[in-house]
Amino acid sequence: MTQPMAARIALVFDCCFADPKGFNTRLCGGFLEPYYRPAERNQRYHQVEFTLDYAASALHEAAHWCLAGEVRRRLPDYGYWYLPDGRSAEQQAAFEEVEVEPQALEWIFARACGLGFRVSSDNLHSDLGPSDSFKAAIWGRVREYCEKGVNARARAFARALACAFEQPDPFCAEIYQLADLS
Repeated sequence: MTQPMAARIALVFDCCFADPKGFNTRLCGGFLEPYYRPAERNQRYHQVEFTLDYAASALHEAAHWCLAGEVRRRLPDYGYWYLPDGRSAEQQAAFEEVEVEPQALEWIFARACGLGFRVSSDNLHSDLGPSDSFKAAIWGRVREYCEKGVNARARAFARALACAFEQPDPFCAEIYQLADLS
């Protein structure tokens, strides 16, 4: 029996980052909500939690972890603010502003796994889907990441995913099209 996609993604992440002498971080599914738990007395490793067994959630939460700096990785949920579903247009615009980078990185990770990517406005109970400017910003950031590079953690994870899932180089800018984000 083959492993579910999210479990395979978590295995790749753990191979890259679980070493206690390294980042000591694991990617774990099965949770109702995503969350990041830094290590503490009762838990000797940092834990990136993703929703249920959803591959997209695993990739998105891995992207947040790859982007979080050392100080943020010491804070529960990286010290980020989060407003639940039902955000106003102004709150949604603020959400989109901070989500460009993680969603761009998620798109690269999805390509590295051979998966499709869908922009998330994470605001299901309103009529506010992802704006065209949000989609354009994600696409632009992906192209920038491909051309200028990403940090070492993001690069290592993307390349390990591409190897594990037998996919081509996910840092080829030409494979990302704005029209794919419709």
